Amino acid sequence: MDVNHRTLPRRKVERTVTTRSEDTQTMDHAPQLIQERSAPPATLVIFGASGDLTRRKLLPAVESLARHNRLPDQFALVGVARTPMSDEQFAESALGGRSLAEKRQLNGGIRYVAGGYDDPETFKRLAEVLDELDAQRGTSGNRLFYLSTPAGAFEPVICGLAGAGLNQESENTFSRLVIEKPYGRDLATARELDGVVHQAFEESQVFRIDHYLGKDTVQNVLALRFANSIFQPIWDRSWVDHVQITVAETLGVGTRGGFYEHAGAMRDIVQNHVLQVLALALMEPPVSFEGENLRNEKVKLLQAIRLPTDRDIADAAVRGQYTRGGTREELMAGYREEVGVDPLSRTETYAAMRLNVDNWRWAGVPFYVRTGKRLPARVTEVALQFQRPPHLPIPTSQLTELDADALVLRIQPNEGISLRFGAKVPGHSFRVRTASMDFSYENTFVEESPEAYERLLLDALIGDASLFIRSDEVQQSWRVVDPIIEHWANDRSPIPTYEAASWGPTDADRLIGRNGRKWRNAA
Repeated sequence: MDVNHRTLPRRKVERTVTTRSEDTQTMDHAPQLIQERSAPPATLVIFGASGDLTRRKLLPAVESLARHNRLPDQFALVGVARTPMSDEQFAESALGGRSLAEKRQLNGGIRYVAGGYDDPETFKRLAEVLDELDAQRGTSGNRLFYLSTPAGAFEPVICGLAGAGLNQESENTFSRLVIEKPYGRDLATARELDGVVHQAFEESQVFRIDHYLGKDTVQNVLALRFANSIFQPIWDRSWVDHVQITVAETLGVGTRGGFYEHAGAMRDIVQNHVLQVLALALMEPPVSFEGENLRNEKVKLLQAIRLPTDRDIADAAVRGQYTRGGTREELMAGYREEVGVDPLSRTETYAAMRLNVDNWRWAGVPFYVRTGKRLPARVTEVALQFQRPPHLPIPTSQLTELDADALVLRIQPNEGISLRFGAKVPGHSFRVRTASMDFSYENTFVEESPEAYERLLLDALIGDASLFIRSDEVQQSWRVVDPIIEHWANDRSPIPTYEAASWGPTDADRLIGRNGRKWRNAA
């Protein structure tokens, strides 16, 4: 492959957040204020600019960054897609109905390049537009290329950028690449894609995005664990009986049936979202929240996940596919009845696994993860259930409504944290019932929580890779799910089913129930 490649120096990014003095023993220093983060002069180039993700997420994120003064006047936006469109038409799609604030900051700095991703002329015109914007807007030669395209376009776009010399950066400029999922279909194709990427860009230039990591409530997992001393002593095998991670959706595949047929729940959700949340919840404390330190610990955790043998997969992993269900008034179609889905499809819309982590902190603790479409409630949460007391002096007749203690991190909806414990019921008798202490984001903070794409776009412009996925993280995630995907592909028995609006196949209840445990099912 003929690409323009050279060894690029790692560019030092200036920090925009000030911190307190490291001398925490000195009491006479005044705390410094945290400075608001804002992007440097740059041009954001969106490939797939006429697509659904750009319209629904990326352009609103740019709008919000502008509205909150996170973008400088020396900022420009360039759309690239096959769809013919003028600069004015793209600007209207980006600014139509927006407030005067965004128009003042962005108007005049929005351009559009129409052309095929495999056509060198497209990238030649793009280079000319970028040079013009550097001169007219003062964008300083800084470029952030966002691949909001189908995965099949990743390679031609990357090679086109390299062929036009747009992958090159210097001590004073940056050229960065943001890549949407799916990053490969398995470990082999992920490595192939890495080969293409690394022929054109250094790893330090690459930002693999998982929008889940941009959610404040996902990042709150880090705050809960590492900003509080009270939780650290109980965050291990001595206290935790098991952990459950649930990503449940009430919706079906909708118009994404064609895509979902080639993905399934394991590739679409488990390989990225679920394993990223698991890594944040279980990893060792990092030396600091610098991007590499944080990502190093996530990789170590993923490396420690024990892979089930082919013989054990039947006991450690469950799949399912939703069928018609719901109520007479609201009957929901089955997966095989959805648009774009094979009437004989064997694609899983539900996946559940039991994982084991072979390290000092978590040896012997089972981790149950599940995700599914057409479930009764929309919920994403991490629940640590603690071991029961070794001896209860209270008669069991007085403990009929007492569950095991648990710490529940609600990522969505009703974002917050719950601590479940036993408490005495008011009255003359000594009865103990489960109670909860609840923290709610909505009721505690008045600050507006940014959308995930807004946070991640700003991080990429600044050069903060903490919430992006490194190459070895991708490979470790595929290492975990590949054996299960392959086993299911070779298993020709009928795929288990579950009715829409139910909590999944009965096999999932047997998976977690073998040792007397049960799923936390929302009402």
